[in-house]
Amino acid sequence: MKRIVFLACAVLAFGASAFAQPGRTMKMPDYPKPDLVVELWPDGAPNSNGITKEEFDYGNHVTNVTRPTLSIFLPKGPCNGLAIISCPGGGYVDVWDKTEGFSLAPWYNEMGIVYAVLKYRLPNGHKEVPISDVHKAFSIMRERASEYGFKWLGVQGNSAGGHLAAWASTDYSNKVERPDFSVLFYPVITMDSSFTHLGSQHYLLGDGASEELCAEYSAEKRVNSDTPPAFLMHCTDDNLVPVRNSLEYYEALVRNAVNYSSMYIMPVGGHGWTDRQFEYRDAWMTALKTWLLELPKVLK
Repeated sequence: MKRIVFLACAVLAFGASAFAQPGRTMKMPDYPKPDLVVELWPDGAPNSNGITKEEFDYGNHVTNVTRPTLSIFLPKGPCNGLAIISCPGGGYVDVWDKTEGFSLAPWYNEMGIVYAVLKYRLPNGHKEVPISDVHKAFSIMRERASEYGFKWLGVQGNSAGGHLAAWASTDYSNKVERPDFSVLFYPVITMDSSFTHLGSQHYLLGDGASEELCAEYSAEKRVNSDTPPAFLMHCTDDNLVPVRNSLEYYEALVRNAVNYSSMYIMPVGGHGWTDRQFEYRDAWMTALKTWLLELPKVLK
């Protein structure tokens, strides 16, 4: 069953900026701690992004990632059969692993979902690097499926991480690498210059990417009947990643009869709201929770 939910237009008055102002120090929240952290390539990765600067953790996001890890959060009770690998956003130049990854761990764990946050290597123009980390993360997690008690493994992505998640959903070579479902928050879907996030395009594909290369890395053009079902969320007023990204991907899923795909469009909220209180926070969380809890019945 395909579902699309549009909320009625509304006016939202925004409060103070969530960003620290010059000359002020922003106190970081206490993010949840993972149960374990797994290094993806302990003996060295098969490829390199060419970054030589030292990795730096700002407290809520990381830059210059060259040693990718998987931070795993396990539910206190039994697993409900689902596990998710999260690919946080950051325009392919940072990884906002805390705000868009760790912050959601307790919520997922309360549902009985095993949740893992991928700190993936940044492409730095080496487009093959991030997807190889996602494929490796899927291999690691599937090897632990019986230990953790899950049957279905999905992928989540925010913003540029949404592009990585959609890419993983449309570019796999075997059942291990194929996600069983995807959750896409305000995702960059396309590399088409007319409606992509140009920063993500630049850092993934480099300067002067041809139309052919952009088309190759546009997930909406790669959807077929084997693409896993997706739950997409976006705000109409997102001025960083146009809502058309989600619309195009959802329409491609519909055209290819990818059942149980759903899209939730909110009139206001902007970009980067997964860890932020705003008018529709309870609404999107309820919609996604309902979709996830019904998912095992669909995937059987």
